[in-house]
Amino acid sequence: MIEIIILVEGKTEKFFIKQIMAPYLAEKNIFAIPTILSKPGEKGGDVRFARAKKDIELHLKQRQDTYITTLIDYYGVKEWPGYEESKKSIDFRQKSKVFCDCTLEKVSNLFEEHNVKRRFIPYVSMYEFEALLFSDIEILASNLNIQRQKIEDSIQELLPEQINDNKETAPSKRLKSFSENYTKISCGLDIAKNIGIQKMRDKCVLFNEWLSRLENLCS
Repeated sequence: MIEIIILVEGKTEKFFIKQIMAPYLAEKNIFAIPTILSKPGEKGGDVRFARAKKDIELHLKQRQDTYITTLIDYYGVKEWPGYEESKKSIDFRQKSKVFCDCTLEKVSNLFEEHNVKRRFIPYVSMYEFEALLFSDIEILASNLNIQRQKIEDSIQELLPEQINDNKETAPSKRLKSFSENYTKISCGLDIAKNIGIQKMRDKCVLFNEWLSRLENLCS
């Protein structure tokens, strides 16, 4: 059994892991434990490395046989290693790579005695957790009680992880524009459950790569 601590920024991500992702990984002998990043006065959507650093250090030091990863939204990041450099890239894959590579390097330099390069797997959701909900437009439209065409017109040929981080058109903003009744925790989790992890993996290359890395820890 592999134990992975997943540091998340808010309740939605915590519930997503606990209710949807953890059971999926458990079938592969991976025990995923979500924990919300702790920092007084800061909430989800305002993610700074200073907020995550202490939690990363804490879990690296607690036990040497656990792994630590992250699930944070690129859209909500304020100050983070590699963030400014990553914004220079246009391709979402390259943005993610720069962001994660710089994060790993920073954590490795800070806590090199804790085997960081083996135990720490940085991951950033491009551009929000809600992007995963665009993995199945039919299910999304049905849950929001809107026409599928409305969603297709909005995203056109974009892959879910290409939907941008603009204040007006980020994934969460689009969902809210589709339906005023959309709420991140209740509606978002219901849609995620209906879509399922496998469809998300099929449509979201970075999400799929992240899960593949976690699964490969067993080997």
